[in-house]
Amino acid sequence: MRKKNIVTLKKLALDLGLSISTVSRALNNHADISEETKERVKAYANKVKYAPNLFARGFRSHKSNIIGVIIPNIEHQFTATLLKGIIYNADLNGYKVIICESFNNEQKQTELLETMIQFGVDGVLLSLVKKTTKVDDILEMMEHIPLILFDRVSTKVPCTQIVIDDEEAAFKAVDHLIATGKKRIAIIKETESSILSEMRYKGYLRALQKNKLELDDSLVLSSEDLSIAEGKKLTSVLIGLQNKPDAIFAITDEAGIGAIQILKKHKIKIPSEIAVAGFSNSIYSTIIKPNLTTIDQPGNRIGETAIKYLIEEMNTENQINYKTVEVKTNLIIRKSSFTTIKRK
Repeated sequence: MRKKNIVTLKKLALDLGLSISTVSRALNNHADISEETKERVKAYANKVKYAPNLFARGFRSHKSNIIGVIIPNIEHQFTATLLKGIIYNADLNGYKVIICESFNNEQKQTELLETMIQFGVDGVLLSLVKKTTKVDDILEMMEHIPLILFDRVSTKVPCTQIVIDDEEAAFKAVDHLIATGKKRIAIIKETESSILSEMRYKGYLRALQKNKLELDDSLVLSSEDLSIAEGKKLTSVLIGLQNKPDAIFAITDEAGIGAIQILKKHKIKIPSEIAVAGFSNSIYSTIIKPNLTTIDQPGNRIGETAIKYLIEEMNTENQINYKTVEVKTNLIIRKSSFTTIKRK
């Protein structure tokens, strides 16, 4: 294989008969360099397709203008909207983005944090894996560069965190189901004690309490993976109960869509017999029939907010006051739950 001929700053200087420092300053529009020399250097650099080494530049200036993003799962549509908000707004502010996937593996997450330091990124946006049990590696990294948690966060990490009010959002969804006359509301949640699942379960419990409905443990089902397949599996369990639910709240749209598929398969009328609500407002929530009532989880705005606060912290020399920033959500009522509101 033919070796690539990489054009370096040194080669530019040799070809042009100038010093390396002169070429560098010309490319960076330094005031000490004449316009004639600047034009000559830039024209030749374009001709030979010179690209600056960002890592070398970052090493010299202690600033790479690169931001690292670590996410648990890149396949989710919600994640795609998060990344769009991050990348677009990073670019507006002159930053490039390195995106890595931890595959919901804590060891991989630790390795990626180390990689980010090696790459010399200016800051990191991190969405934690579901089973983050130790945070020492995260705390250690924060001694070197700014870090902000978003979406999946932890109270064990003292940093700025970008979240939605998961409890309030879940409360709105369940309260809506109760308002349509439903009284036996099941919940499909995560098995492990992730913050997202815990907060959404709290919202579910608060809605029951507010409306003076007793908790029935047989209506609380959990799974480690809240996929469409698991939504179908757990809904099959629910409709097999002697005293079936009249509504299902799934803490992910995927599980909610799985629920609808099973209800339709068994010819259970939606929403008159069993209503369904999900969480995140994925594109699939509008494709399934009937369309899924859900919580709009604005990924683009969460990503935009996360990058905004990270850039502020990267550029400040003052003491940083960490904060928890909540991005507002909305309940979107669709045909999977829409009936005449019966409660006054």
